[in-house]
Amino acid sequence: MDGAAATELNRFVRKAQSLAGVRGEVSVLITGNERVQRLDRRFRRKNKPTDVLSFPRAQGGDIAISFDIASENARLYGHRSVDELKILVLHGMLHLAGYDHERDNGRMGAREARLREQLNLPAALIERAGANGAAGHKKSRQPEGARKAVLPPPARRRRRP
Repeated sequence: MDGAAATELNRFVRKAQSLAGVRGEVSVLITGNERVQRLDRRFRRKNKPTDVLSFPRAQGGDIAISFDIASENARLYGHRSVDELKILVLHGMLHLAGYDHERDNGRMGAREARLREQLNLPAALIERAGANGAAGHKKSRQPEGARKAVLPPPARRRRRP
């Protein structure tokens, strides 16, 4: 991702955080499938990459996004990779705000759709899954069993000098 796209995405993260009502510090990690798969295995006991994971804290939280899956989805749905990253950030941010589309009878999907329209984003994850008839918000090109999840915060590791 070039510098202009990174700047655009950073601005979007703060705007999505405000609109979702998430207080505190939010960190977003954009990485490859391998690292997301390790996180998914460690915290959800699923040994598969997924597109976005959320780790809420009392104030704020962390979001991990697979750039590999985001890029593939952008190509599949015909929009820019940065727009797909924004969709994933928004989805993760709503999880940090306490939404859970697997248990809330459409409340998260409705909120995501309203915010997506307000932010001029392409179709949201939950809407795409509904159009494809998929469970949760997986899409057909995403690895089987992958889904967004609200996870406990990861343990902070000290970096070695």
